[in-house]
Amino acid sequence: MKINQLIKETTKYSYHYNEPHCLSKIGKVTYDLMVDLNPNYNKEIVYLCIGTDRATGDCLGPLVGTRLSLLVPYANIFGTLQNPCHATNLTEILNNIDTQFNNPLIIAIDASLGNADRIGYINIKKGSLKPGTALKKVLPEVGDFHISGVVNVAGFLEHMVLQNTRLYLVYSMADIIAKSLYLAHFRFERNMKSSCTLGVLDF
Repeated sequence: MKINQLIKETTKYSYHYNEPHCLSKIGKVTYDLMVDLNPNYNKEIVYLCIGTDRATGDCLGPLVGTRLSLLVPYANIFGTLQNPCHATNLTEILNNIDTQFNNPLIIAIDASLGNADRIGYINIKKGSLKPGTALKKVLPEVGDFHISGVVNVAGFLEHMVLQNTRLYLVYSMADIIAKSLYLAHFRFERNMKSSCTLGVLDF
């Protein structure tokens, strides 16, 4: 593997949800990864929004799924407030995805814990997500690339930390992520149609 290829595959993009142009930055990185991992536009995009509404800090994924389903009603979204995707049913949902789709591009979204100075940061990285890490759970790795939001501090009584996370923070981050995904999805679809009809890609 070439050095520049290794760097590209391990790069993590990170933006605070309150920083200027955060939405457009995340949207661009997400779109670029969609194209990089699906250059022929032949894979269906699946959004896997992981988490539960039973803990404030862990509801980032379901909030994103719910918000995105309103912005893009026809998108393939697994994990909403009404029908969350969590540790108990993750394997079943992954099996359903395998049954419904042929080699889809899976974008995983989940909450995470980190250092105090990283709270509020939204991270985008190529490669699989390891859900349940903060709570020491062993779950299947998911996603061709993933988006995670640091909602609180890690290292001590993680269950309590997730229960005592501010809803405003989680909601604000989820709103940014959902809108960014909408922008990336819209641009990807537009260029997919252009590619099919004209053979021209818009980069």
